[in-house]
Amino acid sequence: MSNQTSDIEFIVGIPSYMEADSISFVTKQIDRGLNEYFGNLKCIILNVDNNSDDDTKGAFLSTPTKTPKHYITTPAGIKGKGNNILNLFNFAKKQSDTLKGIVVVDADLRSIVPEWIKYLGEPILEGNDLVLPLYSRHQFDGTITNHICYPLFYGLLGEDLRQPIGGEFGFSPRLMNYWLEQKWNTSTQQYGIDIFMTLHAIFGNFKICESGIGAKIHKASAPKLGPMFTQVITTLFDILLSKESSWIDIQTHRPTQKKRFGLKRLGPPQALKIDIRELKEKLRNEYYPREKLLKKHLSDYANMELEKMFLQDVYSIGILMWTQVVYHLLFSYRNGSTQTKKDIVEALKPLYFTRSVTFNYQTWRYSTKYVEEAILEQAKAFASQKPYYLGLHVNNATKKAAKLIV
Repeated sequence: MSNQTSDIEFIVGIPSYMEADSISFVTKQIDRGLNEYFGNLKCIILNVDNNSDDDTKGAFLSTPTKTPKHYITTPAGIKGKGNNILNLFNFAKKQSDTLKGIVVVDADLRSIVPEWIKYLGEPILEGNDLVLPLYSRHQFDGTITNHICYPLFYGLLGEDLRQPIGGEFGFSPRLMNYWLEQKWNTSTQQYGIDIFMTLHAIFGNFKICESGIGAKIHKASAPKLGPMFTQVITTLFDILLSKESSWIDIQTHRPTQKKRFGLKRLGPPQALKIDIRELKEKLRNEYYPREKLLKKHLSDYANMELEKMFLQDVYSIGILMWTQVVYHLLFSYRNGSTQTKKDIVEALKPLYFTRSVTFNYQTWRYSTKYVEEAILEQAKAFASQKPYYLGLHVNNATKKAAKLIV
């Protein structure tokens, strides 16, 4: 290992795939942040790439910086953000004698400023193990977080972590080594990596905090029905259920907020528009092939309401129904075969999409403040409905006992 890539004290990683048009800007901002706030440490900027064929590598390495840069790629044909992060971990592990902290930021950011590196990095040097971002985000952005991940963290675990899969974070070498010891499945090696990291930090009792970094402006998109949803939810359900005994008896009243660093006021979010007509068409295309499967796993009332929605082409999944739908499918996933689990995650997609459309109709005129209040209200509903999930356990046990008696 050359002197430039040895004895490193602080790393900023940039996972990427086909980001030649944006990675240079991100790299410049990181370099400014490192020189201004971490100039007393030996730092490096590390691009962990998925063998992009748009010359992301050239754009990164040709960016003029004071901080040394290093590029690592997965082999041809090996994709996935998790594989990029694993390359980052393996590089960082070689610096175990000197390394003090690591920050990761996405390669498609347009709003990153040098202070982000400070806000994400300094809490690690002060003894925290994981720094999660607090963004100002449009309600049409981050919908998997808003409607599934955040509510389940809040409702089942009693953890008020607003952006558990944000994309930007800081972490300690100690926590990184713990992550390397955990089981990595296929979805973790893809988009499931962020939720994997946050959940294991919680279950490993590591010190977690949040840091305000402002508006996240990036290549945002409407609710995703592609691989990202499948990989994130599969990882979320698998880890949650593998640790069920540690959270099943937690009384989820209002969770205590984590210590907060960085900006106190986050500013206005990125402006976004969505095509509701297109979203409706996609959710119908996702729903009908899975209608029979949903009838098997959901309550008669939920199925009746869904059938009416799709028949009338008017979609409204309220908070109470949404909590019960998610808890039903989580419980069915818990007891399902490998194929059944895959089917359940896919069946959740159109319902998540329907909840997103419902929420968008309700909040499209809301200010950021009121949108956040509505998202918190939904999370509180998941907490209040946790006994519903427990009731599914009781009902299942009763049915088994009845069969034994017969």
